[in-house]
Amino acid sequence: MTAAQRTYWLEHAWLGALPRALGSARAGGTPIGPGVTVAVQDGRITAVHPDTPTPPPGAEVLRGLTLPGLANAHSHAFHRALRSAVQVGSGTFWTWRDVMYATAGRLTPDTYHALARAVYAEMALAGITAVGEFHYVHHAPGGTPYADPNAMGEALLAAAADAGIRITLLDTAYLSSGFGRPPTAHQLRFSDGDADAWATRCSLLKERDHARIGAAVHSVRAVPAEQLATVARWAEERRAPLHVHLSEQTAENDACREAHGCTPTQLLALHGVLGPRTTGVHNTHLTAEDIALIGGSGTGTCMCPTTERDLADGIGPAAALQNEGSPLSLGSDSHAVIDLLEEARAMELNERLRTRTRGHWTAAALLRAATADGHAALGWGEAGTIEPGALADLTTIALDSVRTAGPLPGLGAETAVFAATAADVRHTVVGGRHVVRDGAHTLVPDVPGALARAVDALRAR
Repeated sequence: MTAAQRTYWLEHAWLGALPRALGSARAGGTPIGPGVTVAVQDGRITAVHPDTPTPPPGAEVLRGLTLPGLANAHSHAFHRALRSAVQVGSGTFWTWRDVMYATAGRLTPDTYHALARAVYAEMALAGITAVGEFHYVHHAPGGTPYADPNAMGEALLAAAADAGIRITLLDTAYLSSGFGRPPTAHQLRFSDGDADAWATRCSLLKERDHARIGAAVHSVRAVPAEQLATVARWAEERRAPLHVHLSEQTAENDACREAHGCTPTQLLALHGVLGPRTTGVHNTHLTAEDIALIGGSGTGTCMCPTTERDLADGIGPAAALQNEGSPLSLGSDSHAVIDLLEEARAMELNERLRTRTRGHWTAAALLRAATADGHAALGWGEAGTIEPGALADLTTIALDSVRTAGPLPGLGAETAVFAATAADVRHTVVGGRHVVRDGAHTLVPDVPGALARAVDALRAR
């Protein structure tokens, strides 16, 4: 066996995949294969052999339930420095934003690399094998470009490589503070001046084995309407993912109606932003027409329940969006916690609270949002499944922890979604390489220490 060849034996594996339509809550357990052998060559799965009762000679054994690697479709890595600090007292999204701006103002390429490396290592420990980094801190404070105009983006790409995970850098156009208003002092380092300058800078970024480049519209308030098409065209020409914060706050909806006489969703539709490679993040405060526009265009929806509840944003109409044709993905966004299993669980439990009924998605449908559809939203369509030809990205969850012990292995998907947490992730494999083994990161020693040092360095500036 060469270094590029590996064999994994999965004690239990989730091999189910539902269509994107809502799974029936009455479907019962989901397909769990006991004893599955997976052959890997050059980072991709070449063969899957179910019903293998014992590990083949030389196979690496993954005990527990193995899923496809999890995709974190929406991240702001530097928000991790805000954890707990923004939980003091009360406030709104807008007061939270002021604290966030102050933290963004202290970032440098070096401190951002150190923080993101630790954050992405934390993600790997949580079973995340790919992240969509919604990146808008482009320049030095005051807006002066660095000698390398993409120094901050390159820091993020390097951080993901160092932490052993895949990244889609969603380079973000952020040009104004509101409809018809220039950037504030805090926002100057986010802005390229106009969408053409954004596109010129963004085009200098190069993809690599672990990294893909996408685009983002920060929000309709941050990109003038007449410049939305420039960002959409850049993504269309490259067939790249395009993400946008959409209707996260009612104040944005009200301001958009006042400025343009329509909702943010309608404005995006008018300027060609919606479509199958586009993902709306949050999609919280939508009209029935908005939901039809998003679903009918095949635009995806990335729900970030732990952040949406932390910021008191509200509960978005995820079930209605999916019923209209919008594929769902999940993100940890501000990293109040980094736990994709909690995001999946929260999406279902939020809907139960909103409707006072149970069972809107099966565990399999929720896992699909966290795996295959999350990867598709990030432009990694060849990831998120355990089948020949897929990238060999795997996440193994312990079935013998205090949270997961007891249920039959055949209910492993339900156990993963409704009982397990990130703390139950035992192994993370990316491209056939162990990044997390037995709960320890193989590339970043002492991840908690790395996080503490990176946050302290920002606090000291």
